[in-house]
Amino acid sequence: MLDKLGFAGLLGLVLMLGGVAVVALESLLVAGGIALVIAGLGLVVFGMVKNLLSSLGMGGLV
Repeated sequence: MLDKLGFAGLLGLVLMLGGVAVVALESLLVAGGIALVIAGLGLVVFGMVKNLLSSLGMGGLV
């Protein structure tokens, strides 16, 4: 999976996890909420890309 992200994707993942860790130092509940929002956003983007690729006849990702 990490080889498909590339350098920018890996850097973005590290920054995102670092941001949640900084928030977790102050409040675990807020950090948990932010983590759920990020996970939900990832699932929405995955669904949109899969739908777009299948509508173009590429079969989707999975």
